[in-house]
Amino acid sequence: MTQSSLLGELEVEVEIKSPAEKFYHMYAGRPHHVAKATPRNVQACDLHDGEWGEVGSIIFWNYVHDGQARVVKERIEVVEPEKKIVKFRVLEGDLMEEFKSFVITIQVTPKQGGNGSIVKWHFEYEKIDENISHPETLLPFFADMIKEIDKHLLSEK
Repeated sequence: MTQSSLLGELEVEVEIKSPAEKFYHMYAGRPHHVAKATPRNVQACDLHDGEWGEVGSIIFWNYVHDGQARVVKERIEVVEPEKKIVKFRVLEGDLMEEFKSFVITIQVTPKQGGNGSIVKWHFEYEKIDENISHPETLLPFFADMIKEIDKHLLSEK
């Protein structure tokens, strides 16, 4: 069994109508508002340690994926406002039953020549063994979540 067969990367990209800054700020500065924006997908987001939007802070999420209630505890590893990037490392939770490591990077880029933005969700992971599937079911989950957050942001005054 080679190390490389256990490593994987997946990405989902969604075009939204909201400004990049607004979407980025939802994840970098106030992820606890995500549950309000997409309650079907995310039930809660709590700060366990640190400050919202600060590197090293620990966040605990309650969400529903594939019809199952799940949890994840993440540490914020990178916050780059100028590039609109935020990176989370999964520490505990359902994902860690199948993965040795799981890192989620969110980047929001203003759309060239128009309104709106492109939201890119990038996953880097290492499976615990080769019998574990790649987490492709996360892609439609996050695409749906991005669209719901976009609708929420557009409805905010």
